[in-house]
Amino acid sequence: MAEEPKATIREPLKQRIEEIARKEGVDLSPSLVRELRNRLAHLKLSSTEFQKIVREIAVRYQRAQVDPHESVGIVAAQSIGEPGTQMTLRTFHYAGVAEMNVTLGLPRLIELVDARRVPSTPMMTIYALKKLRSDREAVRQIALQVEVTTVPDVAAIGTVVEELKVMVSPQIAAMQARGVKRADLERALHEGIDERLFEIKNGASSGESRTFEILLKETPAAPANSKKEKEEPAEEMPFKKLLQASDEAKAVKIKGVTGIKRALIKKEKEEYVIYTEGSNLEGVLEIPGVDGSRTTTNSVFEIYKVFGVEAARAALIQEASRTLSEQGLGVDLRHLMLVSDVMTNEGDIRAIGRHGISGKKTSVLARAAFEITAAHLLRAAITGEVDELKGVAENIIVGQPITLGTGAVNLVYRPIQSPAAPAARMTETRPPPEGSEQEA
Repeated sequence: MAEEPKATIREPLKQRIEEIARKEGVDLSPSLVRELRNRLAHLKLSSTEFQKIVREIAVRYQRAQVDPHESVGIVAAQSIGEPGTQMTLRTFHYAGVAEMNVTLGLPRLIELVDARRVPSTPMMTIYALKKLRSDREAVRQIALQVEVTTVPDVAAIGTVVEELKVMVSPQIAAMQARGVKRADLERALHEGIDERLFEIKNGASSGESRTFEILLKETPAAPANSKKEKEEPAEEMPFKKLLQASDEAKAVKIKGVTGIKRALIKKEKEEYVIYTEGSNLEGVLEIPGVDGSRTTTNSVFEIYKVFGVEAARAALIQEASRTLSEQGLGVDLRHLMLVSDVMTNEGDIRAIGRHGISGKKTSVLARAAFEITAAHLLRAAITGEVDELKGVAENIIVGQPITLGTGAVNLVYRPIQSPAAPAARMTETRPPPEGSEQEA
């Protein structure tokens, strides 16, 4: 019931915005009116200030509109492609974070338009909740929960060939730095090692640094005429199993989010932020203390999977805009919005290429002009496909005017004859005979 009075107050505000805009000769879109209403409702503005703001927005909105039949696709392609040739091919360190690389420049832009599922350098920016932002120790605990910790990070692993066993020796300093207890290490070993083949025992020493011994279990002897024994001598098998036990121990994960190799903390203004090498948005958002409204990743497909296609569209725009601006290139945001809209307008993320948008054009000639010409033409001929010649590329190929600009309309002009016009003039301007192509 509390929502109804607010809605009633906002309705006259909506009408005022539309009325002021109409006086300027502009019809604002419903979404823009709604956003204006929501923002201006919280500001204490005089009537003059309110009108001034709405008028300015109306003028800018009218200035930003596109004329009918404007070739927005070609303009966007040129506006992004031309500055793209000025971009560097190198990979830089991420600003202010030591030992962490991230792909920038042209390679990053190519990743985005190709809709690659996994970026070449996946990374995340993790923010803590408001109450924890300025507490470095609390943020460090979040980083420890996020970063994957494996057995080699907190213990030394060695093999004793004579006794056919693998020794796992906990390192107290490393365990304390990673926030790992002996019980955590023991649990991880029991879960990660195949106990059908190996047995885990505590060493002879005592205390937190006591070693774990991974021993080979005795297996029943195979029959003498078995095929396996003929292929491989029996005496070699224990050493291979010993190597398998060592490899399994090294791969055991104690804690952390799968896919996050490293987590670094950096102070930005008044808060601590975590940057990660590797990405797993779904797993990170489950960590207590993480601010899910601001935490993000450079993997657009992870954003699509967790938040949906609208969030993925916004991420494409943001990532492309940031990539261009980092190189000092100014590209109008509307061009990037158009590309992102085309990539996501079918409910998922499609690449701009022969496996995505360009490969699914309705025009046979447009597809053939992009790549693998003979295959497209052959397939179209076999299936009896028809090209209506409605686009730009196909009309250029056949050598006729494109359907843009002056070629967008077919106009027949028939002047009105005045009674006082001379006979010769009337003859020149008489209408075409009925049934002619021009009359039609």
